[in-house]
Amino acid sequence: MAKKVTKMLKLQIPGGKAVPGQALGPALGSAGINIGEFVKRFNDETKTRVGETVPTIIEVYDDRSYKMIYKTEPASQMIIKTLKIEKGSGKPNSAKVGALTKAQVKAIAEKKLPDLNTTDINAAMRMVEGTARNMGVDVK
Repeated sequence: MAKKVTKMLKLQIPGGKAVPGQALGPALGSAGINIGEFVKRFNDETKTRVGETVPTIIEVYDDRSYKMIYKTEPASQMIIKTLKIEKGSGKPNSAKVGALTKAQVKAIAEKKLPDLNTTDINAAMRMVEGTARNMGVDVK
């Protein structure tokens, strides 16, 4: 018989650097997950992704076991890394912080494709371009 999912958590945790603290403690504790064991397992499984923000979906079952699903880094973080900027613009329509080329947009879209709701690379590129525009980044 399949296990029943009692809770689903969506967290964004730095890859390989999770610590039991303010960000994780309350969320995991309320779901009945052993925080120390979770942190050790997460850090072991994401040690190759240090420096990335790892979106993680945690399915907690009725017997307090859980399954972790790792997604690709958010497009906004990929854009920030590509342009080597601190953050996006607070006023995206008037204050621009950089520009992406179509090749850079395509590279980001290809990385994000497994987690997007499309299989078409052109649609994925348009999604990344929209994220870039909302951050105050021009696409050329």
